[in-house]
Amino acid sequence: MEESVRGLWTEARELINPLGADSDSGGIERLESPPSPLQFLRDFVSPNKPVIISSVATRHWPAISRSLWSDDSYLRRALSGRSVSVHLTPDGRADALVSSPSKDGLCFASAFVQSMDFAEALRLIETTGEDSSPVVAYAQQQDDCLRGEYAAVAGDVDAHIPWATEAIGFLPEAVNLWIGNARSHTSYHKDHYENLYAVITGEKHFLLLPPTEVHRLYVRDYPAARYIASSKENGGELKLKLELEEPETMVPWCSVDPYPASDEALSEQISSFPLYFNGRKPFQCTVRAGEILYLPSMWFHHVTQSPDDNGRTIAVNYWYDMQFDLKYAYYNFLQSINLKCLSAVASTQGHDRHSAKQDCKSSEP
Repeated sequence: MEESVRGLWTEARELINPLGADSDSGGIERLESPPSPLQFLRDFVSPNKPVIISSVATRHWPAISRSLWSDDSYLRRALSGRSVSVHLTPDGRADALVSSPSKDGLCFASAFVQSMDFAEALRLIETTGEDSSPVVAYAQQQDDCLRGEYAAVAGDVDAHIPWATEAIGFLPEAVNLWIGNARSHTSYHKDHYENLYAVITGEKHFLLLPPTEVHRLYVRDYPAARYIASSKENGGELKLKLELEEPETMVPWCSVDPYPASDEALSEQISSFPLYFNGRKPFQCTVRAGEILYLPSMWFHHVTQSPDDNGRTIAVNYWYDMQFDLKYAYYNFLQSINLKCLSAVASTQGHDRHSAKQDCKSSEP
């Protein structure tokens, strides 16, 4: 079974990128102009294949062509008096695995969300970009926030991506705005959406794995936890405390951290998750200001960012509902049948490894 799944990984990679993952642009194709609806559907949506579209696609957006979203005075004026949701964490890693506050092991930690005036949010994002800050602020709310909290500036970008809308057959379900600094990270996860991700200022750096390689990320259940406002330190700085949710709620999440904080942590990651660290590298790409990444549904992605001269990265993403078709059923089958077997084989040695393989064979129909 292990050999069959590894063969699937190789075959899928060849279909996604016949030139190989080590080619220019990290294995992700780039288009110099927007595709036609037919090309986008035929060459990228149907085969579930990512692509980056050049800044030609967004050069008519006022947010970019007039640099409106690089202008703090414009943003403050346009969003004056508006309350926005800001996600606060100690280290910029929201929706990520951290040490559990009251038991051994890890937990899935969600950010503390605070509503505040936009001008204060902008200031906080800037000041918490320093490593000395005990919190990191990230203005984002994945609830169609561009057309909600940020409606006053929604007209500065397209309401939808015309060629994507025609190809997919309907308008996006949600359009979200993201404003963060260099310390904001997004851990490996997947979304059940066709995602058109447009960077306005700064750069976004993606690590990508196709859904066929779900085994390599060791998806496991972790107890859910949430940061809460504990107190304010001297000088008025907010201090966060992590609490496990009650009653206990388990969240399935990717176990792999591709950028551990220390050599010791890296050694532990390599030992615990060999299918990731000893396997082929993930696809990787940088999406620059004005460019759009098409991130297909179910693709696993990890995101970091480089800020602009104002210390911020701003992006907008358009979530189109995915088609829940046979591919979705195949991916679910692959995960449910093979993940435990491969994890068992990868984490054992010698006689135990042989036993794990036998257990896998005995579970086959």
